[in-house]
Amino acid sequence: MIDHTHDPALKSWVESANVADTDFPIQNLPFATYRRFPGDSPRAGVAIGDQMLDATAAFQLASLRDVMAMTRAERLSLRHRISHYLTTRTAGADELLFPIAAACFELPCEIGDYTDFYASIHHATNVGRMFRPDNPLLPNYKWLPVGYHGRASSIVVSGTPIRRPSGQIADSPAGPPVYGPTRRLDYELEVGAFLGPGNPLGRPIPMVEAAGHIVGVCLLNDWSARDIQTWEYQPLGPFLAKSFATSISPWVVTMEALEPFRRMPEPRPEGDPQPLPHLAGGSPDALGITLEVWLRSARMSSPIRVSRGDFAQLYWTLSQMVAHHTSNGCNLRPGDLIGSGTVSGPEKENRGCLLELTRRGAEPLELPTGEQRRFLEDGDEVIFRGWCEAPGYRRIGLGECRGVISAWN
Repeated sequence: MIDHTHDPALKSWVESANVADTDFPIQNLPFATYRRFPGDSPRAGVAIGDQMLDATAAFQLASLRDVMAMTRAERLSLRHRISHYLTTRTAGADELLFPIAAACFELPCEIGDYTDFYASIHHATNVGRMFRPDNPLLPNYKWLPVGYHGRASSIVVSGTPIRRPSGQIADSPAGPPVYGPTRRLDYELEVGAFLGPGNPLGRPIPMVEAAGHIVGVCLLNDWSARDIQTWEYQPLGPFLAKSFATSISPWVVTMEALEPFRRMPEPRPEGDPQPLPHLAGGSPDALGITLEVWLRSARMSSPIRVSRGDFAQLYWTLSQMVAHHTSNGCNLRPGDLIGSGTVSGPEKENRGCLLELTRRGAEPLELPTGEQRRFLEDGDEVIFRGWCEAPGYRRIGLGECRGVISAWN
């Protein structure tokens, strides 16, 4: 529901929230978990301009998991209270602010379960064509959101160094493999969604209710070791090629903040099947989020943009992922995380991973230093950025998700 908190004329008494290029105007109000100093207890915070509001002190929020356990109506009421607090200055309010740059970020909450999907048909087609040129999409792709159960324990917050993984690698599909550091380390540009309040075991979440169980989104990098993946993924899918690390941005941009950027999903191409009843209906729930990948090698002074994508182009929406995930009675819990899968588009500049962008290394990426990249090298830094824009509304941002590759040792 769009309401007064989305008014583009709304201003905050925090002056940095009113500048044109901030990710965090008063219309956004994303949550994060942070420590003010090392050794402190973690606290809930809200970004406003270049400042952090201590939401634990201001609104008695013990943790963001408590927010994720709220109903949709309760989350909306909390947004109204925070917006009022930051537009109506009261005595002592300044004392609950400090610079975002001084925060030590944590994961937003303890993540109990993590599921990653494969929802971009452009990504699925590009990757499938490399291995099955005449039949890139498998028969089930247009019938259900394909996903796999990921590893929650290795999800890390933006800025955490990413250690190059080792695993079994085979030059031939028939083997034999050798064990060693991956030579084909890749990023995957994704959006993550935090879930809540969840459903009891055995009770599916219908499409008309699914949006209410999506609390907010973040940027997500599903780091992937492509050579390890090629050898291990048959017949049960991703395993060690994915479980070594997944990076997420620290900010949870709420679904309430994203209301002005909802769209109807793109019409399915003629001849494609329509969703089965458990995946049909619901509100317009494609999200217009612009996503970018930036890359900096150890020899570069500043990063370059290597791709830009549109989250609204996914074949399957977040609501459909939630509805399908629970359609067998699987129970979701507050703080669970789902990933969208790599976000890619129809053009080369929209490709959300190096596997696609370089065509498995056949067309290497040229860097300003004269270096080439088929896959990531030690010392490379990958930066994701995201934001939303729509006529008549303030631009809001998702912040950044960063990671630097370090050597296996």
